[in-house]
Amino acid sequence: MNSANRIRELRESIGMNRRQFSEHTGIPIRTLEDWEAGRRTPPEYVPRLLAYMLKYEELARREDV
Repeated sequence: MNSANRIRELRESIGMNRRQFSEHTGIPIRTLEDWEAGRRTPPEYVPRLLAYMLKYEELARREDV
């Protein structure tokens, strides 16, 4: 799976549109659009970092409940 598909998959897995995901992660919306459209390639570490961040947030949410 390429980086663009992985980022889109991560975003969709938490039910956010691009604007919401942009605000949540601090990544400019235009950058997300370019990555997902394949016009630009994100740095190799970005999909892994996003996956880690989302997993951490999920675990933290579970502990708060």
